[in-house]
Amino acid sequence: MAKGDTGEEWDGVRNYQARNNMRLMKLGDRGFFYHSQSEKAVVGLVEVIAESHPDSTTDDARWECVDIKAVAPVATPVTLQMCKEDPRLAEMSLVKNTRLSVQPVTEAEWRAVCEMAGVAP
Repeated sequence: MAKGDTGEEWDGVRNYQARNNMRLMKLGDRGFFYHSQSEKAVVGLVEVIAESHPDSTTDDARWECVDIKAVAPVATPVTLQMCKEDPRLAEMSLVKNTRLSVQPVTEAEWRAVCEMAGVAP
């Protein structure tokens, strides 16, 4: 993420399930930064720096977002294909629903992907 420690809104999400997942995020929660368009891979770690609030890119009160900041790039990008091939991740939302932009990650999934990425969980 180009904004570094300053962070920025994770804005523009227009899916109710993704929005609801954002509403569950708490200050300090960590997540994966996933390139969904080109390489389809986890490429970094992010941290929630502001909990759910109105999305500034719309006047529609239905849409909210969180603010995130970049924490670190991963040593080894973890591709969608790698996730699909790892039995530990068979039930991961990313494997089952690749189109949802904001997804929950279990503790076990977090540890597995961090291990694959070469970063400490």
